[in-house]
Amino acid sequence: MAELEVRDLTVEFDSGGYKVRPLDRLCLDAEDGELVVVLGPSGCGKTTLLSCLSGLLSPTAGSIMFRGTDVTGLTGAALGRYRRSTVGVVFQAFNLIASLTARENVIAPLRLAKVPRHQAAARADELLAEVGLADRAGHRPGKMSGGQQQRVAIARALVHDPPLVVADEPTAHLDHIQVEGVLMLIRKLAAPGRLVLVSTHDDRITHIADRVIELVPHFTGADRDPEELLLDRGQILFAQGDRGDLVYVVEEGKVEVYRTRADGTEEFLALIAPGNYLGELGPLLNLPRSASARARTACRLTSYPLRAFRQHFPVDRSASALGTVARERAGTP
Repeated sequence: MAELEVRDLTVEFDSGGYKVRPLDRLCLDAEDGELVVVLGPSGCGKTTLLSCLSGLLSPTAGSIMFRGTDVTGLTGAALGRYRRSTVGVVFQAFNLIASLTARENVIAPLRLAKVPRHQAAARADELLAEVGLADRAGHRPGKMSGGQQQRVAIARALVHDPPLVVADEPTAHLDHIQVEGVLMLIRKLAAPGRLVLVSTHDDRITHIADRVIELVPHFTGADRDPEELLLDRGQILFAQGDRGDLVYVVEEGKVEVYRTRADGTEEFLALIAPGNYLGELGPLLNLPRSASARARTACRLTSYPLRAFRQHFPVDRSASALGTVARERAGTP
């Protein structure tokens, strides 16, 4: 049994009246002492995953087991103890209190846990020395660089010596000089007795990772030829939230495009007739499909990988052109 086991983790929520599913049946394992990098572009569910692991967000479905504890089943005081003692969180924006010094920012969670003041101060000084900031303990965040603020945030996450540390985009606000020191510190944190998970879109971190989990699939066959596709009436072509690399041209029949609202009802967007295409924006922008498509009648389509689609439709090479076409076609996803 792995130290961390995530099974079929699904998160779904209402965004502007529509269903959004940043995580859909995600599974992963990680072992004690590993540095695990969760890689993917903005919007792919990285922060959502870390929020679930840290007990800050309850998933819609699935399970998280850490050291034999069902994290998704914790409530009340048990959940509070897990958040306080088991997991340390390093936030992307540091989340330091501007009016407090580095030492006071690290002391704060200890005092909230009713640790005596002198013990909290000693622990804070110990951790600030560990992250290389002993000489900056009396400085407020506004007098520190981004890298120094991130080190304070890391020290704060370690106050209860948690066996699980999650860090959300820890290099997002740092220049290349500051990144080097923070990455080496994160690498050092992952050791026997502590598992570290880092979410990032920065693939430089993958070089020091023990395990890399990519939340966005890689599609093979970018240079393959277009293919004919036959659909029966009512058959789904793609679903809202899916990722794909294909654009579809309707040759015969009609395809309806719709979105699923948060209450489960459907909103009709467009009816795609022969000679028109759909599904270009998801692959072009590397985003999940913003709507679903199904055959209104029996259909014959041609599926194009994005590169082949651009070759066959050169007038629509630019994102702005595609966006204009999409708007003209009443919201084609």
